[in-house]
Parts: sequence; structure tokens; C-alpha cells
Amino acid sequence: MVLSNYSVQVEAFAERHYIKKFQKQYKGRWLATKQNIITVCERIDNMLNYGRADIILATKWQKLVKLDFSIAGTCISPKASGNRCILFVDEETRDVRILLVYSKNEICQPNETQKWKDIVRKEYADIAKIFRM
Repeated sequence: MVLSNYSVQVEAFAERHYIKKFQKQYKGRWLATKQNIITVCERIDNMLNYGRADIILATKWQKLVKLDFSIAGTCISPKASGNRCILFVDEETRDVRILLVYSKNEICQPNETQKWKDIVRKEYADIAKIFRM
């Protein structure tokens, strides 16, 4: 059985905050980068199977996933770029919500993971409740 692609939604919070910085910094390359992220998210099950994305938390049908990405036109690997997306994946409805798109320079030491989890708790209470964050 062939499954359809996931539908992808970029959350308003992500657009208003960190994506706005990427748009300013990478003017002509950001649209291609954003489209690449969406294309990868449409096939997130493949990315998880091949280890190109990391499951952070999971229930039976939902996952909180970290995806590394690089800016289009650069010769830097996604992992080395320091750019990340936090995704909510619902396998039952085949939906992906892009919650955060950030650079490690913006959410950094001492604990990057704790900082983005705090943002998810505050801005996405519905998701925090699912994963008991």
C-alpha cells in the first residue's frame, strides 16, 4: 500500500519569530530553503526511517521531531549548519506542523533543548499536553 505525502503547515508563531530573521538574513535564498523544508516534511516518514530527522518524544500516533536543515545554495551540511526545525507529526492524520524554525545562534547555550521545549510548552499547550511536557 502506497501512502500519500503528509500535509504541512507552518505555524504562525514560527513565521512571526525566527523565520522572519531567516528572511532578512538570507533574502533570495530563503524561499528555496523554506520550500525544501516543506518538501522534506511531506516525506517525514522517510526522513525518520533513514535517520535524517530525530524523534524527540513519541506517543502511538504523534511525534515531536527535530529536523536539521541548511540554507539553499550553501555548501554546509544540514547537521553542521546549526539550523533546526521542531515538528509535530501526526501519523494518523498525516499532518506535519512546523512549530519552530531556528538557528542555534538564537536558541543556544546552556541548554538548547530545554529552551525550545519551554517555547513549545508556552506557545503550543495542546502539543505539550500530548507529550506531558
